[in-house]
Amino acid sequence: MKNEKLLTLLKILGVFTCLYLFLIGIGGMGAAFKGEFKDTAARLLEATKSPIVGLFIGILATTIVQSSSTTTSLIVGLVAAGAVDLGGAIFMVMGANVGTTVTAKIVSLGHITSKAEFRRAFSAASLHDTFNIITVAILLPLELAFGFLKTAAGYLGAIFIDVTGVTKPENYMKKATKPVIEWMGDVLNGEGWLLVVSILITFCMLFCIGKLLKSLVLKKLEAFFDAYLFRNAGIAFLVGICLTVLVQSSSITTSLIIPLAGAGVLRLRQIFPFDIGANIGTTMTGLLAALAAASAVTVEPGQSVPPEIVAGATVAFAHFFFNCTGALVFMPYAPIRDVPVKIAERIAEFCLRNRVIPIVLIVLVFYLIPIAVTWSTVSGALKAETAPIEQPVTGKADANGTRKLDGNATETGD
Repeated sequence: MKNEKLLTLLKILGVFTCLYLFLIGIGGMGAAFKGEFKDTAARLLEATKSPIVGLFIGILATTIVQSSSTTTSLIVGLVAAGAVDLGGAIFMVMGANVGTTVTAKIVSLGHITSKAEFRRAFSAASLHDTFNIITVAILLPLELAFGFLKTAAGYLGAIFIDVTGVTKPENYMKKATKPVIEWMGDVLNGEGWLLVVSILITFCMLFCIGKLLKSLVLKKLEAFFDAYLFRNAGIAFLVGICLTVLVQSSSITTSLIIPLAGAGVLRLRQIFPFDIGANIGTTMTGLLAALAAASAVTVEPGQSVPPEIVAGATVAFAHFFFNCTGALVFMPYAPIRDVPVKIAERIAEFCLRNRVIPIVLIVLVFYLIPIAVTWSTVSGALKAETAPIEQPVTGKADANGTRKLDGNATETGD
């Protein structure tokens, strides 16, 4: 018993340590982009101004790191550092919501040897991405036409920065993280290395926080993951929010219920509100990243807050509003909630025809299509970055500033 309590205490201490290092990672990203690396990265990431490219970059990045929390945190940090355009970042966050569903899809493949179990498990996994894709299909054109997410999130982002006071000189969060960030900059001796190490720290710490919280929280809840917690849509919705906030990962919480769905313990109509709640719960990580990015900046009395800092908070709130809007569309009415359920069931039935189909579907939707859509734009940005600088014309100039060139041409200087 004593050993178990000691282990629990060490895990709690580990969570706070990882949280501190997470703040270091976000702050280090901001510091890196204030140096020479900012110009290079800004040219490359200029491609995200395209809504469709931004959307698919968000999908691809999230499928690679298997966490929308990580992707959103990185996007918030990049926007706060002024390296990514705010408009493109909002569409990247939309893509991150779709990309995070690949984890549950992969988990469902563990039931592929049993048709009955696989039908239920793959339906449950497809439910989450179907809901997110429908939400993107509804909100992306509305955002392009009216920019309502950007406007509403920008208003709350400004209030968030003002109320939290994280940019003020007496900010204790900055005092706690600044010495370590400066030490990293001195040791690594270059903004590029500082950026890479900061991103790795951010990713690793989010992974460790998720693992530690999962071992602390989910094991104690496994006995209650039955019809009691999912007895109605409201309870399932709240459980999804709370559990995801605790473990800081919607990928973990939505993947957790896949085996229960495969075993027939939970039905799709019970799972769907839980998935919607998990979508909202995962937005808390972005808000934490916005807080960390803002804390890296000091604003003296009478000075205005840098616009990129407000933009970082705007991205976090845009993520929150996006998922809340999806919840408002589907949660109130059972017939509307049935639409993604029926689509998910049909997808599972289609994949039952051959065991290769679900694997091909996952690779195609989450990897090949995003790569195909983003490849030309990103490679074009890279080519533009590496293009040689045009050399000045050489030749002799006369007293009037007229320079003789090869051939019969002449160039006159002012």
